[in-house]
Amino acid sequence: MGRIHEPLVIGIAGGTGSGKTTVANVILGRVGKIHIAYLPHDAYYRDLGDLPYDQKAAQNFDHPDSLETELMIQHIIALKNDHPVDIPIYDFSTHSRTTRTIRIDPQPIIIVEGILLFVDKQLRDLFDIKIFVDTDADIRFIRRLQRDISERGRTTEMIIQQYLSTVRPMHLEFVEPSKRYANIIIPEGGLNEVAMEMVIARIESLLQRNL
Repeated sequence: MGRIHEPLVIGIAGGTGSGKTTVANVILGRVGKIHIAYLPHDAYYRDLGDLPYDQKAAQNFDHPDSLETELMIQHIIALKNDHPVDIPIYDFSTHSRTTRTIRIDPQPIIIVEGILLFVDKQLRDLFDIKIFVDTDADIRFIRRLQRDISERGRTTEMIIQQYLSTVRPMHLEFVEPSKRYANIIIPEGGLNEVAMEMVIARIESLLQRNL
């Protein structure tokens, strides 16, 4: 038997290293993973598997065109219509999609997380709640530096070069202006306990309506 109400779709955007994933994880932990389908925009980077590594590394991964947003839109619509989807798995160390996917089943809540979520109007219009995580640029850069060294096999020089050439300019051009579309702006992300309590209370209220 299908649900009476459509799923609640929550978009969590913000700059690189702002704490979007932390906000998503707080919601997942408090509301319960069993109620939530989680889609990271990062999984939808276009496959560059056929390009030489130097050309892959030179791509602008902070521009909206680097993401297959049209596939994510299809997946959200499918989940809203009670159909499971198979989301890609992206390997950031090789800049290519793997041959594997992750099966995501329909749930009463869909959380979508990514830097550029609010840039595309068609994607933006799918969100019932739009959250923007607002964190100072120096904190965001330090977090990105730590993540890319430990998780993505990058050197400090590579990270600084990418930050100056594409990350910062694209943030100023696309990410920061998209903040105006947010319903909720959370300074310091998941560490902002007061804001998170309000967001979770709202989600739990809507979840009761949707179950």
